[in-house]
Amino acid sequence: MDESDLLDEQEEADLFEHYNIKVDKGQGLLRIDKFLMLRVMHASRNRIQNAIDAGNVLVNNNIIKASYRVKPADEISIVLPQPPRDVTVYPENIALDIVYEDEDVLLVNKAAGMVVHPGFGNWSGTLVNALAYHVNGNLPQLPGNVNRPGLVHRIDKDTSGLLLISKNERAMTYLAKQFYNHTITRKYIALVWGDVKTDGSVSGYIGRSAKDRRVMDVYNDAEKGKWSLTHYTVLERFNYVTLIACELETGRTHQIRAHLKHIGHPLFADTAYGGDKIRKGTVFAKYKTFVENCFDLMPRQALHAKSLGFTHPTSKQNIYFETNLPNDFLAVIDKWRNYVAYIDTSI
Repeated sequence: MDESDLLDEQEEADLFEHYNIKVDKGQGLLRIDKFLMLRVMHASRNRIQNAIDAGNVLVNNNIIKASYRVKPADEISIVLPQPPRDVTVYPENIALDIVYEDEDVLLVNKAAGMVVHPGFGNWSGTLVNALAYHVNGNLPQLPGNVNRPGLVHRIDKDTSGLLLISKNERAMTYLAKQFYNHTITRKYIALVWGDVKTDGSVSGYIGRSAKDRRVMDVYNDAEKGKWSLTHYTVLERFNYVTLIACELETGRTHQIRAHLKHIGHPLFADTAYGGDKIRKGTVFAKYKTFVENCFDLMPRQALHAKSLGFTHPTSKQNIYFETNLPNDFLAVIDKWRNYVAYIDTSI
């Protein structure tokens, strides 16, 4: 059993710096290595050239050579290894919404916008910093998962909902095995674009996108990713969007987000996976304004980790917890419900 896989959703994203740059219209022709040295902080020419040689610099989604000269309106993406830094987790007095706690485990209802653990661009203010303060720094850590004490899984920054924390080594080992064996029960609520006709499942091998390593794609090739499986159930339809429940059998990075985009139903307001644009609906200006108002109400992907069930490490009892949808999610659902009711009465 490879315990490093149990935190699959932390993975290599925290080992790299990612940049996307659009070249100004007035930019003169300039070698790309020189251009990037001016635009990327703390990047030496050697570091830039190594990234180019490794194929980690794309211009307009194409691999280029160091001699390439940037042109106006070029779109450049670059992936660089993170520079070394202090990875100590410092306790911070940050409020936590604790759903349950005992000597072994702690269950937190994470707010959208809170990063789970320190990493590139977020070295403080994370859930782990708050946990370190709450328990006086006494949290166990899985081998190979530096600066992630207590974590046996995680959820994305802009996903809200339940997160399970281990408070000692015995609990961590016991819970890690449950995640590894996929015996943890996890249900998410999601609002997705399109009219989802029936309940169903999505499967495939999830791996980094060849075009943008910040997002995941679903492949048919086992060599390109890790096996993943999500089941979904329709809860309520709103003509152009659908409220669904998702149950995970695996826990891959961005699993629900990638799976739903893969079947043509990206999460509502999901910037990284294309859900922050109108994907279904009419061309009328009033409809466009309505959707934009929904985006303003919930400027993050419409995904909430609603429930979590597991076997307790000491009592060996099966325990189950649920949380309510947060206010932003409820407000958007209410707007769609009212919109559909208005359309139905106008026909």
